[in-house]
Amino acid sequence: MLDTGIDVPDVVNLVFFKPVRSKSKFWQMVGRGTRLREDLFGPGQDKENFFIFDVCGNFDYFNAHQDAAEASATRSLSSRLFTTRTDLVLALGKNGTDAVLRVEVADTLHKSVVGMSLDNFIVRNKRRHVEKYVNRTEWESLTEHKATEIVENLADLPTAVRDSDEMAKRFDLMILRGQLAVVYDDGTLPKFESPIRSVADGLLDQGLSIPQVKAKEELLREVASDEWWEDVTLPMLEEARRELRSLVRLLEKKKAAIVYTDFADTLGDIVEIDMPTLHSGTDVERFKAKVKDYLRRQPENLALRKLRTNKALTPADLESLEELLARSGAGAPEDIERAVENAKGLGRFIRSLVGLDQQAATEAFSEFLDGRTASANQIDFVNLVIAHVTKHGAMDPGLLFEAPFTDSAPQGPGQVFESGQSLRLVEVIRSINDSADAMTG
Repeated sequence: MLDTGIDVPDVVNLVFFKPVRSKSKFWQMVGRGTRLREDLFGPGQDKENFFIFDVCGNFDYFNAHQDAAEASATRSLSSRLFTTRTDLVLALGKNGTDAVLRVEVADTLHKSVVGMSLDNFIVRNKRRHVEKYVNRTEWESLTEHKATEIVENLADLPTAVRDSDEMAKRFDLMILRGQLAVVYDDGTLPKFESPIRSVADGLLDQGLSIPQVKAKEELLREVASDEWWEDVTLPMLEEARRELRSLVRLLEKKKAAIVYTDFADTLGDIVEIDMPTLHSGTDVERFKAKVKDYLRRQPENLALRKLRTNKALTPADLESLEELLARSGAGAPEDIERAVENAKGLGRFIRSLVGLDQQAATEAFSEFLDGRTASANQIDFVNLVIAHVTKHGAMDPGLLFEAPFTDSAPQGPGQVFESGQSLRLVEVIRSINDSADAMTG
């Protein structure tokens, strides 16, 4: 999909052959056609325009939905590497295998956190988490709760520990995911085996004339073989990653000769439509950031404290919160009205920004955390729920059947709790959600 990070000035035809529902991604994709290109159609024949063929009604959708919600941003390669390494440390700790690899991966993550400078304003916002995990002992016994905390708060932060070899990093990610597949023995290894073998085959085909590649010929032939993968182990994959990662960039990029073409396109009925005028997604994020910053500077507001501590709100509390938003100066009245409507209520909107007090969240789920009656797996599962509601202020119970909850319970909470307990867990989550609304009657 052509969106961020793609710059191909030769593009003159964009075909939308799938629905797109993120307005920022939509405009990013449209923007791929706006790149200028000299001599594209021949000497002196520059690119002057481009065509969009929308066969899935995306323009119609955005004309009808001016305030379409944003989709989640794609995480960077460095963030995905950090996340996958954290998952691997957690998995190896649970599995109890390959302690050496676990220590090495944990060391890599720890060094990355040590390189996160608090002088950077982005890092400063996560100061508490950075200072916690700069301590190497925090990585010794990683729990589900800790792993979630690490990924959500540290994976996207800039660090002084950098690797400029993009191809090597992508190879690392393939190997790391392959190692996770070996640990979990979940049948997904073939998905990663194929691209890893393709790299080995490519280097054997193209690079044996290069001394660095020739020196690794024996290992490359092993990785490319069926036999190597029959009983592949974590140390074998790790050796392949270490020895081959620096060679991936040597794969030849095939060059094609420039061919000028001059075809006359035959088109059917063409309907011209106006490009929809959409609000930029960054404006929405900026608005929310301003409101959030203002609310954080109002710790004495009684209604706000009640909202954060999971106390029932009265109509008067909602009026107080409404006045608080109006005084924030973060946006126009219509911006606030739109945000409140999208969040399905004023209290829910504000709660989504300020989150829920961790102690209040823990108290709400206290019945599930009694060490005398709850198992370690149940406590870990509930701690994931607490981490979520603490950060987001509410939770859709349907998320219990998605990652990270399914990492330890692939079939959902019913795999960890008895039926009655699962229903009770959902009841508590819904009661937290509802506490952001004013009491009636």
